[in-house]
Amino acid sequence: MKTIRVFAPASIANMGCGFDVMGMAMDATGDVISMSVEDGLGLSIENRSGIDLPVNVEQNVMTPAIMAFLAEYGKPQKVSVVIESKINPGSGIGSSAASSVAAVFALNELLDRPFSKEKLVEFAMEGEKLISGGVAHADNVAPSLLGGVVLIRGYRPLDIVKLPVPEGFHCSVVHPDIMVSTKMAREVMPKEIPVRDAVRQWGNVGGLVAGLTLGDVDLVGRSMVDVVAEPCRRGFIPGFEILREKVLKAGALAMNISGSGPSVFAVSKDERTAADVCEIMKEHFAFLDIDSKVYAASVSNNGARVL
Repeated sequence: MKTIRVFAPASIANMGCGFDVMGMAMDATGDVISMSVEDGLGLSIENRSGIDLPVNVEQNVMTPAIMAFLAEYGKPQKVSVVIESKINPGSGIGSSAASSVAAVFALNELLDRPFSKEKLVEFAMEGEKLISGGVAHADNVAPSLLGGVVLIRGYRPLDIVKLPVPEGFHCSVVHPDIMVSTKMAREVMPKEIPVRDAVRQWGNVGGLVAGLTLGDVDLVGRSMVDVVAEPCRRGFIPGFEILREKVLKAGALAMNISGSGPSVFAVSKDERTAADVCEIMKEHFAFLDIDSKVYAASVSNNGARVL
């Protein structure tokens, strides 16, 4: 029997305008699992994290990711997983993605790395497919696995581009104690988008990629504007527009919903501003009698790794 212990970081999907095609890793929190493999058949998942998770193995997002891996690997394995630390499900910072990524990354390491990291992204997407009602997206799993900021240029075939992280690029995240499911957040999305909104969104995605490549954080900030998903989803988050006004006044470059929510993130030029924004975020939800957790960190170039 071979055993390993790994960490997969949280992630922020969409980054405002990049719905389903952009995401960044956030090293301030994540999932920790231990995994063992031996010859044989079977999968067991034991939850020691203290977080409420599905009891049935079939309902855990790790299961389809592991099954996809083993199907392509072609040799039967008995896999045992212990979940030691877990991001709260429904947090909007890539909880399901971190689980799927940790599982396939650990399995790949234990089996002497038969697959590339890009292939592992494909396997991990199967976990996202389970949790989001059949949509296999990579904007959380790709940055969690690869680290940094990631662009998914296309899905058929999967084409992933890792982008540079500007120096001094800091992120503040608040996770209010409310629930917004990925499935629910997707159901409110518009079925059709006016051409004027599509053009504006394309321009913002281009500006975001250009800003990251050039190291121009001001361009990054003014490009992080979402005219497609955010207008439909901000109603899930109490006082969203009021909070944005506060953090921009404090010096943040931009503020958006993290993934499907309810977490909200802001980007700043420096650590001091990011810390101040965290305080504003926490005070905002406290005033509304909503508990929250806040994280301030530089955007991490580190993805999943062995502990």
